Amino acid sequence: MLMSPRPLVLALLAASFLSPSVYATGTDPIVEQADSHPENWPTYGRTYAEQRYSPLAQITDHNVQNLHLAWYQDLDTNRGQEATPLVIDGVMYISTNWSHVEALDAATGHVLWKYDPKVPGNVAVKGCCDTVNRGVAYWQGRIYVGTFDGRLIALDAKTGHVVWSVHTIPHDATLGDIRSYTVDGAPRIVKGIVIIGNGGAEFGARGFVSGFDAKTGALRWRFFTVPAPSNKPDHAASDKALHDIAYPTWSPKGSWTKSGGGGTVWDSIVYDPKTDLVYLGVGNGAPWNYKFRSDGVGDNLFLASIVAIKPETGEYVWHFQETPKDQWDFTASQPIMVMDLPIHGEQRHVIVQAPKNGFFYILDAQTGEFLSAVPYTFQNWAHSIDSKTGRPDINPDALWSLTNKPWFSIPGSLGGHNWAPMAYNPQTKLVYIPAQQLPEPFLSDPKWHMHKQGVNMGMDMTGLPDDPKVLTEVSKTVKGWLLAWNPAEQKAAFTIPHSAPWNGGVLTTAGNLVFQGLSTGLFEAYRATDGHTLFSFDAQTGIVAPPISYMVDGKQYIAVEAGWGGVFPLMGGALARLHNSSINHSRILVFALDGTANLPPVQNSAPQPIAPTGTFSPEKAKLGYQKYQQYCLACHGDNAVGGGVLPDLRWSAFINSTQSFRDVVNKGVLSEYGMVSFSKEISPEQVEDIRNFLLQRATSSYQSLEDKKTP
Repeated sequence: MLMSPRPLVLALLAASFLSPSVYATGTDPIVEQADSHPENWPTYGRTYAEQRYSPLAQITDHNVQNLHLAWYQDLDTNRGQEATPLVIDGVMYISTNWSHVEALDAATGHVLWKYDPKVPGNVAVKGCCDTVNRGVAYWQGRIYVGTFDGRLIALDAKTGHVVWSVHTIPHDATLGDIRSYTVDGAPRIVKGIVIIGNGGAEFGARGFVSGFDAKTGALRWRFFTVPAPSNKPDHAASDKALHDIAYPTWSPKGSWTKSGGGGTVWDSIVYDPKTDLVYLGVGNGAPWNYKFRSDGVGDNLFLASIVAIKPETGEYVWHFQETPKDQWDFTASQPIMVMDLPIHGEQRHVIVQAPKNGFFYILDAQTGEFLSAVPYTFQNWAHSIDSKTGRPDINPDALWSLTNKPWFSIPGSLGGHNWAPMAYNPQTKLVYIPAQQLPEPFLSDPKWHMHKQGVNMGMDMTGLPDDPKVLTEVSKTVKGWLLAWNPAEQKAAFTIPHSAPWNGGVLTTAGNLVFQGLSTGLFEAYRATDGHTLFSFDAQTGIVAPPISYMVDGKQYIAVEAGWGGVFPLMGGALARLHNSSINHSRILVFALDGTANLPPVQNSAPQPIAPTGTFSPEKAKLGYQKYQQYCLACHGDNAVGGGVLPDLRWSAFINSTQSFRDVVNKGVLSEYGMVSFSKEISPEQVEDIRNFLLQRATSSYQSLEDKKTP
């Protein structure tokens, strides 16, 4: 539902773009003065501290029950949506799946311009977690977006026209064509430098972060998070730190010399003006298997670490590794916040993080000194954290790559908290964390070798058995909740149980409120002091993106992108669908106290499957299962149960024909839609095995559905 544009919007646009001569230091007052102008949401976490707290208090715990939809817009990419909108002087800037960008009148939803970077469909296969985008950055009248195919683009904020475009991925001959870099995180801009990382460690990548000149797009510096093979210099800002600190923690005999080692900085990048440091949240290893990756030797720096660098040069300052020897995909890429906290009676300037591994960390922001780490959820991989060094006492049974025994890990690779942003309210002094429990089995694959396509984890990819009783039992261990955490006391204040995991990011406001979207399709508001539910709206689709708040013409709004996606719906398979049978309706939803808009009625369940017409060989299906889990799971779901984002192959017409299925998998007839050819990795005979597996799954799944219809 779109309303007519306001005449004021052009005046707002003109007023918001000041002359570049105003910014002699290269900084942008719009971000620096965010607290003086709470009507804006000018950067990813609203302020440099990324606390996601809005000082606006027109909407409060006393009147939020009157909140109603003010306007909405259906998005043109009906997949998962993870972006944080920006609002500057009445204009909203959003990014959506496939790295599209829009500018809208923030009061009415009227579209001012749209930009499509035309990301090629075939790059979708390089990403583990859907072709999502988490947001744009603003600086001196320009909008900056990182695209899924690795570009960084500067747009004129008034028109959407391209100012400059650069490719962020350097050539690295040591990795050849194994590299699968993607960019889905939001850029950060510090002192006129646009800082961007990337993803891809599940496939084979070497992590790095780049700083580009915001005016020209010229590369200013690059910081690699993993050393080069043979410790060769990169002529980069990271050379000395990698040579002196990181390289000795890796075995030269490990497969990291071919896979790149991982360590991609795919999400968290935070700047602190007080320390004048940029903090990088570094990701997991490539492959996950520590025995294969580094021959079971060393801590593998800077994997699963927070690294502090200087913004102008990228120069290393300090690091803290949260998960040495990482083999559980326990990234440190989750959101980082900056705040002041009383520690042992002394006010300290700190950074805090609730990473995947289940511990809530507090570090000194200036020096990286470890202050404390306490479990914020149940975890079984570490007995404790050393109170002096912050080093974990790892449970020997958890070292699955070294024991060659199966390990049932809690948390699993999706973490006790993933990328969905948390929020801090300075009034309640609580951090609100989208927490979850998603256990996962780990087992080494003795036959593993590097693949040019598909995931490269070095582990047995066997999924859950296709047994309703097993799924029911496992589902009892799967849950999600909103956790209110007191960081000063390092303990939980209260929890808000949810019916499923993989819920949305969080916003908290001066109105004593916390807002969060849920995977089950609700958008809710809770009282910040005790978690009591005060408002609930049926969004018709799951939500993973974080909300924001802003004000236009004296009216406060709450906005959130809706559309369930990311890794859990894809890799979770049947578990992802247990509590969520809806299909996506990707939208931007905006609420106000006097809103009058309504969503149209929609079909809110997946299309009904039809009976497969082909027959299958059990022997071929057994072989095909292994290949499917290796090459297809990441996009089409564990055990061929689709997560509602990409096609569920059990119900694909292509599986009924040997030739049609081969045309898709080996010839790449659907490459423009992301399904590239796998002919270099999967033989025609193996493609037929996969087709037989899918027919087997389709037949059994369809029969199960029919049995449920029988009285």
